[in-house]
Amino acid sequence: MAIFIFLFISQVKSPAVVFMLNLAVADVLFVTSLPFNIVYRFSGNNWVIGEGMCRFVTAAFYCNMYCSVLLMTSISVDRFLAVVYPVQSLLWRTVGRAWLVCLFIWMVSITATVPLLMSNLTVHIDHLNITSCCHTQEPEDVQSFYFPYFTTYISVFFFLPFIITTFCYAATIRSLSSPTIDSPFKKSRSVLLCVTVLCEFIFCFGPSNIIFLVYYLTLEKPVGNSMFFAYTLSVCVGSISCCFDPAMYYLGSSKCKKHVYRLICCGKTRIGHSQTRSSSGMTGGESSGFTL
Repeated sequence: MAIFIFLFISQVKSPAVVFMLNLAVADVLFVTSLPFNIVYRFSGNNWVIGEGMCRFVTAAFYCNMYCSVLLMTSISVDRFLAVVYPVQSLLWRTVGRAWLVCLFIWMVSITATVPLLMSNLTVHIDHLNITSCCHTQEPEDVQSFYFPYFTTYISVFFFLPFIITTFCYAATIRSLSSPTIDSPFKKSRSVLLCVTVLCEFIFCFGPSNIIFLVYYLTLEKPVGNSMFFAYTLSVCVGSISCCFDPAMYYLGSSKCKKHVYRLICCGKTRIGHSQTRSSSGMTGGESSGFTL
């Protein structure tokens, strides 16, 4: 629904909509990799569809997850510029530059997963009579490839974006507390958007990345089944991010909110005249695709 609204109804006329459209596409691609993981888990962690598919599904999973992280970071930066520097950032925040940023994010995300596509990720475990996909590696492969690869990958694609996002939304919330913005509705809506994105970072992407990093930093110590179970559970929780993103579209775009309500309620809308007028009258409102 979000992709349909952004492309055919509200149209892509602001940087924020460009980022949200790409985030919606990343969510769709992320969901397409989940059935393979579901079958893998319900088969007792036994991968039965070949080495090539293991590489592809693993690379697609990480590519789309971290692409979503980078796009959410871009949304936070765009929101920061629109609120803190509404006039100065008008020359920077253009639709063309937003598309270039998204193209760069997709290229970086895909390129970063190329080593996974070129590695042997399946290992047959004889005593269990199962084939593991990306969860069991030979010790020499871990030291030579997986340890430097995943520690760098997690640091660059999660912790750095998390720091940037936290800074941007903290500065945005601080700016919104200014007495010059006197509308409680505008403040509460933007604060709610900031809290939603931060919660998504912390609760959806945080546990899996932290556990994964701890695992590779403590390779020499024995790891029990509890850490593997915690990691599997945290990855499942991370998939819920696809449920948070529609709330971001709804809170972040006044047009998206209006059209969603119109589609659900058969053309009837309750967006008041005063709310619409206050949204369109702001300097950074419609140009950013957001209403404060």
